[in-house]
Amino acid sequence: MIAYTDAELAALLTDVESDVVERRETFAGGAPKTVRQAICAFANDLPGHRRPGVVFIGARDDGASSGLEINDALLLQLAHCKTDGNILPPPTMTVGKRRLAGADVAVVMVAPADAPPVRYDGRIWTRTGPRRAIATAQDERVLNERRRHGDAPYDVAPVRGATLADLDVPRFQYLYLPQAFAAEVLARNDRTVEERLAATKMIVHPDEPTPTVLGILALCPEPTRFLPGAYVQFVRFDGDDRAAPIIDNQRIEGPLAEAMAEVDRLLRANVRESVQLGRKEIRRATYAVAALQELARNAVLHRAYEHTNSPVALYWFAEHVEVNSPGGPFGQVTADHFGEAGLVDYRNPNLADVMRVTGLVQRFGVGLAEARAALRANAQEEPRFNVDAQWVRCVVRMRPDWPGNLPPGRTDVPGL
Repeated sequence: MIAYTDAELAALLTDVESDVVERRETFAGGAPKTVRQAICAFANDLPGHRRPGVVFIGARDDGASSGLEINDALLLQLAHCKTDGNILPPPTMTVGKRRLAGADVAVVMVAPADAPPVRYDGRIWTRTGPRRAIATAQDERVLNERRRHGDAPYDVAPVRGATLADLDVPRFQYLYLPQAFAAEVLARNDRTVEERLAATKMIVHPDEPTPTVLGILALCPEPTRFLPGAYVQFVRFDGDDRAAPIIDNQRIEGPLAEAMAEVDRLLRANVRESVQLGRKEIRRATYAVAALQELARNAVLHRAYEHTNSPVALYWFAEHVEVNSPGGPFGQVTADHFGEAGLVDYRNPNLADVMRVTGLVQRFGVGLAEARAALRANAQEEPRFNVDAQWVRCVVRMRPDWPGNLPPGRTDVPGL
């Protein structure tokens, strides 16, 4: 992203509010909502400026300082506008404190998105001059036509050989759309199914209804017809290495939400829980199910779908579970820094959007932290990662006091 110099920012600060500038005296009251709307609008860049939009926090309408204290807590709140999952796909933006015109202000710079449209709270926001507005059908068409497949992530690349008939359109209309869009947006009847599929990046364009990789993953009943590695392989071994006999072996595929629901079912079915009866009931589980769910979903979200036919693999051994994701780390995440708090990048940003909409992820960038917290709560060790250019392998050890160190009087209950 091309950044503005301090001199350019000072000029924007005191200039009239335009379609690249927003000013807010504070980040309280209704400001968090309007700032997110502005970020969404700048990312969509409907006028086509191809330069960053800027939100100044701590400035009045005329550019004068409002006297707001610009501290780390405020900057962290502004940074969360990108990662809290309300603006999808996550915008490219920077947050910082600048000294402009003799006063401190918080500066949020938002780059135009390479693959618009971008949505906040299910709505596509645009900006014309100082006015923010929800995109019209024509605005959506302009943004869709501006999408550049050569520069876009692989998850919105067209899948040659696939047609609209390969997508479960009723699933899209009756399950996905009500989750993705606000009710009043859906109430408008001026968009065709093809336009809505294009707006959500499930197909290339209303006039070119070729499914994208995203469309195949989210809506195709048999995604492996086009993406051979788009499934999860579950194998349970009767021992602690791959030479042990296989107890269970399942191939899980289908539309993304349906497949992940089946993965969740398998995880719950294979976790065992003990109940120690007495004055106070004490339960212990072999594994924290929530942690395994987070790790499995992370593997599906961050894996490579291009140039590989390997599935995500869940290997369940006698005393540990492995989650293997093809593709290695991506972008700013490297093998040396994998798993560090706050470090996140997206190989599949539009797939992240779909997983957020369907409730498979709640917040971006915190999956590993939540998995670690769930493991700690279940008295388990931290997950161990083995990362190289081709794979991310995660090992989770069974709770150490299962089953040999349990006190007398326990009852083992499978599948809870």
